[in-house]
Amino acid sequence: MNVAELVRESLREQADQGPPAPGNFADRVLAVRRRRRTRAIVGTSLAVVTAAVVGVAVPAFDSDGEERGPRPASESQTGDVVAHPGQTPPRDLIAAGGTALAAYSTSKHVKQPGGDALITRTYRLLDQKTGTYREDPRWSWVDVAPGMRTAAVLERGLPAKRIGLLNMITGKVERWLPVDHGVGGVEFSPDGRKLVATTYAEDPDRLDGDRPMSDGKHEEPGPADPTRTGFYVLDVASGNGGWSEVKTKTGGFGAADINTRQDFGFSQDGSLVYTGRIREPSQQYYDFQGHEKSAPPREKHLSWFVDARLSPNGKLAAGDFAGGLETTATQVLDPLTGKRVAKLPGQQLLAWADDKRLIAWDIAPGTSEYRNRLVLVTIGSKKTVPLSGYRSSKDRGVKRWTPIFADR
Repeated sequence: MNVAELVRESLREQADQGPPAPGNFADRVLAVRRRRRTRAIVGTSLAVVTAAVVGVAVPAFDSDGEERGPRPASESQTGDVVAHPGQTPPRDLIAAGGTALAAYSTSKHVKQPGGDALITRTYRLLDQKTGTYREDPRWSWVDVAPGMRTAAVLERGLPAKRIGLLNMITGKVERWLPVDHGVGGVEFSPDGRKLVATTYAEDPDRLDGDRPMSDGKHEEPGPADPTRTGFYVLDVASGNGGWSEVKTKTGGFGAADINTRQDFGFSQDGSLVYTGRIREPSQQYYDFQGHEKSAPPREKHLSWFVDARLSPNGKLAAGDFAGGLETTATQVLDPLTGKRVAKLPGQQLLAWADDKRLIAWDIAPGTSEYRNRLVLVTIGSKKTVPLSGYRSSKDRGVKRWTPIFADR
């Protein structure tokens, strides 16, 4: 049994038992399995499995005809890293350190009456009994809580009038939280005890046919005027909480200070919410009553579009792209000063695996910036560890997927 099978089997056991998987789950899986086998085979030496054997690789192609590079005959696992560099989109669990790929989405533009279009997502969530990703077509929006036992979900047809709390083990919604203001996006707090739900007057994924955009060859509907109205902060256990209005500047294309979809998120300590802005300041923080607040000292130099944000211990901050025309690179900052403390491989930092390693996008050498895959990068090292196969460079379709990470 290789490392992937060990993790999958233990995920199944974890799901049957109920409690969420701990942060160092993969390490514990291996340690427990080693102890079990040592007890079963007394006096027999046990080799520590550090990597799965990789068989002869053969070229593989995506359904769109693009070569995605060699596909290994089996997965790649080392220590607490579970990778599938031959899979895009992923079919089996991907994880590193205390973070796992809990779900991912693909999207397509669906034509609407009057020339508009709608960005429509399809989600695939981790099945904890099999360690694989399963499609769940019911949802227009998904976020996953730490521990990966619960997901907050919104039904088709945004803005939604209720928020579902989905049991990721059974696949059933255990509770619905009704809301008076339509919700277009939800996000858990870092401890998983609260939700921030962003409210909109209209679907934030709508594209406006009266504001077409062109790439020089094709013309398509462009971004609609934002209709965001505010946010809820809700207690997950009780469903209690309140709504705060946040006024949005509108007035025609280019006049708004936010994007059509501009959801709220939590500060690292969960005491404030923040939103990105097109103009300076690029982030604005609020208390739970909707009053504007200054950014926490360690979050002043964060960029809202860099998903990784602060390291788990709060001592480092994920920075923006730091490469050039022919090379990719990212940077890690001192959160208090904003000064660079490390330069790493990669294209975009997505999530911290621990206080020294991050999950990032990186591109295939010599290809388009959109031809990228998940990799693990480490502070102080130029090495990258592939975690997934390369996404298609085409902007739509099943080979173009967006990850959702959660603490294990």
